[in-house]
Amino acid sequence: MYAYIESSMLSKPVNSFAISPCLLRSTESATMQEMRILAIETSCDETAISIVETEGTPPSVSFRVLADNTQTQIELHKAYGGVFPMLAKREHARTLVPLLVKTLTDAGMHQKTSRHVIESPLRKEFEEILEREPELFGQFVDILPEINTPEIDAIAVTQGPGLEPALWVGINFAKALAMIWKKPVIPVNHMEGHLLAPLLKKTAEGGTAVAHDAFPAIGLLVSGGHTELVLMDDWRSYKVLGATRDDAVGEAFDKVARILGLPYPGGPEIAALALAGHSGVYALPRPMLRSPDYDFSFAGLKTAVLYLAKELGTLSDVQKADLALAFEEAAVEVLVAKTLRAVEEYGARSVIVGGGVSANTRLRDTITQSLAERFPDVELALPGRTLSTDNALMIAIAAYFTAPSTDFANLRARGNWKLG
Repeated sequence: MYAYIESSMLSKPVNSFAISPCLLRSTESATMQEMRILAIETSCDETAISIVETEGTPPSVSFRVLADNTQTQIELHKAYGGVFPMLAKREHARTLVPLLVKTLTDAGMHQKTSRHVIESPLRKEFEEILEREPELFGQFVDILPEINTPEIDAIAVTQGPGLEPALWVGINFAKALAMIWKKPVIPVNHMEGHLLAPLLKKTAEGGTAVAHDAFPAIGLLVSGGHTELVLMDDWRSYKVLGATRDDAVGEAFDKVARILGLPYPGGPEIAALALAGHSGVYALPRPMLRSPDYDFSFAGLKTAVLYLAKELGTLSDVQKADLALAFEEAAVEVLVAKTLRAVEEYGARSVIVGGGVSANTRLRDTITQSLAERFPDVELALPGRTLSTDNALMIAIAAYFTAPSTDFANLRARGNWKLG
């Protein structure tokens, strides 16, 4: 029904698929009513695979999660105080095949077949695709021939933005799976996944669905690599209103945590320490709070914490807590103020907050209270805590609204891929 590779193509370089016209969706047209998507996420330090079954059309689409698994690398990167790209790449390559087997098993799709040898021409194609991931190639040719093609309709994969070495592992894995299973690939923008994930809600029947028609919407995307305000006029209609000019807010959290002697990742550590802090002890700047645009800057705020910490000398636990609170309050104030200004200027009917920093309790509480006070009719969508971090479920959701790739030659990592 969807995509196929003619048997005569297996001895030739596979750069494109013949895809059924019903799968070539425009951004304006309705999406497929029923679809099973296997999604892969490897943009940073989480390896994730999810399988979902969709039904319906916007503004209400049900997503039945058949399996969802994430393998984090946080403990491995703690020694570096941040994500080390080549280590992330290595761990993705080591983890993807076992995680795929687990996900297929969880979904009831891991059906073994009589082992067959991958023919030499096709094996050469796999070797070329996975040439930079020899461990992944070894696992792939050893295990995949034993697995029956699962009942899925497409393979979604994060194409960007993110760490390019990490992205390439997931992309090449998706290409190899698409070849052996004869399925189309759907390239997904990671930030679109973060923007749509908060719209996934529990239904009265106990399932999950993306149901949203409150457009225009203002999206606040906050993570370790991004801080953006996005205008969403409709499904897949995005305009970036502003972005950070230097550090992303999540990056600033990590750097301030290091200044205070806290481990990586810094966001949860700062938030936990700030609970013991006293408000108003230290005055920190609110960079670009009153600038007429929607851009952000957090490098200066981080530097202000650094200078203040040096001035104070050896910090007591009380001083660290007070500094953590002062920083958190300053960062959240800027984020919320600019979001509310965008709501007013663009007549937004909803606000969507996504990305890793959306798990921050102070941000969630402040934006909830501020919207209720100033714009009580504006809807607020916040992701569940597990959907705030990188995951494959959000990639599957975004894939549903995205046309599949028909050309492997153009399917490549896009580390700085922008929305819109």
